[in-house]
Amino acid sequence: MKTSFKLFAGLLLIFVSCKEVKKTDGLEAGQTASQQSAQNPTEGDKLVITPVEHATAVIQWGDVTMYIDPVGGSEAFAKHPKPNLILITDIHGDHFNAETLEGLDTSEAKIIVPQAVADKMPAQFAPQLDILNNGDTKERFNILVEAIPMYNLREEAKNFHVKGRGNGYVLNMGGQRLYFSGDTEDIPEMRALENIDKAFICMNLPYTMTVDRAADAVLEFKPRQVYPYHYRGRPDVSDVNQFASLVNSGDSNIEVVQLDWYPTEPY
Repeated sequence: MKTSFKLFAGLLLIFVSCKEVKKTDGLEAGQTASQQSAQNPTEGDKLVITPVEHATAVIQWGDVTMYIDPVGGSEAFAKHPKPNLILITDIHGDHFNAETLEGLDTSEAKIIVPQAVADKMPAQFAPQLDILNNGDTKERFNILVEAIPMYNLREEAKNFHVKGRGNGYVLNMGGQRLYFSGDTEDIPEMRALENIDKAFICMNLPYTMTVDRAADAVLEFKPRQVYPYHYRGRPDVSDVNQFASLVNSGDSNIEVVQLDWYPTEPY
């Protein structure tokens, strides 16, 4: 059952909630008055996080719109403003799809990618790319983006995501730090994160990590809120209720927020 654990009506976060709640577009981002503020959002601007599916999300901060791992065809973004910033974590099809990008209006967008994604990008996007390696940072639209390693630890899974190829991202924006894990296991670099306000944590086998390992990592780096995402595996779907139980029993101060990452599926 998709519910929001310890639901917190934060002033800076408006989100599309669980399936039991009537769905809304979640597109009102507190638009500011001028084009200048669109380029320079401030800490007081609203932060809106809208899941699209699996690993794909739209974030709006003031007048700045970010797409995280946009896939699924341009129609999946028809109700959203065109992007100012696009972040892509890895080369796999659930994170990077050139046809989706070509169908979007990216005329005003900067695109942050690891080198492996840049190597697969259609040539017309080359002037828009910011290539970040693990550990690099880039500031765009008053958002400081940190590229965080993402990789597998288990021997049987190491070839899925090799160290150094893909990026997780920490977004420093509006006085908050948002972490998108991308495809990873509970690596030391994740466990060492500090002062994370909202952590989006993957958990699907055989590609990333188990619910137990995801919860254990979260309990170590202690984000203020954690959002399980990217939990459809092969063949099983990870048990996010179990994840929430493990986190809440280990540290009741960490809020687990479950958004609807699979709007066309029963889970």
